[in-house]
Amino acid sequence: MLTLESVSASVQPAQRRLPTAGALVELLKPVTWFPPMWAFSCGVVSAGVPMTSELWWKFALGIALTGPVTCASSQAVNDWFDRHVDAINEPGRPIPSGRMPGRWGLAVAIAWSALALAIGALFGPVGLTATAVAVAFSWAYSAPPLRLKANGWFGNAAVGITYEGLAWITGAVIMLGGAVPRWEVLALAALYSLGAHGIMTLNDFKAIEGDRQSGVRSLPVQLGPDRAARLAGWTIVAPQFVVVALLLWWGRPWHALAIALLITQQLRMLPVFFRQPVEKAFWYSGMGVPFSVLGMMVCAHAVRGLEALR
Repeated sequence: MLTLESVSASVQPAQRRLPTAGALVELLKPVTWFPPMWAFSCGVVSAGVPMTSELWWKFALGIALTGPVTCASSQAVNDWFDRHVDAINEPGRPIPSGRMPGRWGLAVAIAWSALALAIGALFGPVGLTATAVAVAFSWAYSAPPLRLKANGWFGNAAVGITYEGLAWITGAVIMLGGAVPRWEVLALAALYSLGAHGIMTLNDFKAIEGDRQSGVRSLPVQLGPDRAARLAGWTIVAPQFVVVALLLWWGRPWHALAIALLITQQLRMLPVFFRQPVEKAFWYSGMGVPFSVLGMMVCAHAVRGLEALR
């Protein structure tokens, strides 16, 4: 007798021909779009340019480019080339589960990368170049032969540079009509890019076993959880001490105080993370990292009026 149960059992995920809409959204990971969108916004603010209707449209398009398009494409690229690792660590993800069947994952990665380049071209040579660099890094990060993520030192640096520094500088350059931002803006973008190296390490604690089996030498695999936790924590916090010193040098004491208070909150949480790195990495990422992220916008506001003081 044909029953609902027998019909359901006969339709396995691996036999699916088309991905579901939910699988597509999950593949593009909207939760990951925030960091580059935030960094781009910091770049816009730090440029110190009064917003016009034209610049508001550029801002909106830039937000769409950095998050739902470029960052989303990098997530699709990563999931496609990580499908074998995910089958061990997170078999419920769209590709290993069969909800994104066949080579659909690769097709989405290529299509979204092409869309990113097309939108980046709307900003002219600067926008296209920045987008091309971001797309190239996303493929180099995940795909052979480079596969930068196979080594935590290189992979985390690539993400930090593109998600934070490149997005920040691009936002400033677009607002400035293609001009190079002040060195203060570049310095802040570089410091928070360095901190992002540590933030990326936090994401590796959940996949230690799968990374070992698949030959991915993340920092928790290379150094062990305890040493990797200390490296990640201080890599996030140490550049912020430099930020405080720079803000004081630039005559921004109240902004420096704000960053110092944000650092204090992070320092209160670090010992908990250090004691239980594997168990508390996700907790620190959600509870401690936002204080660093908030500091980025404090700094963006601090530098936007520096020229008026000189």
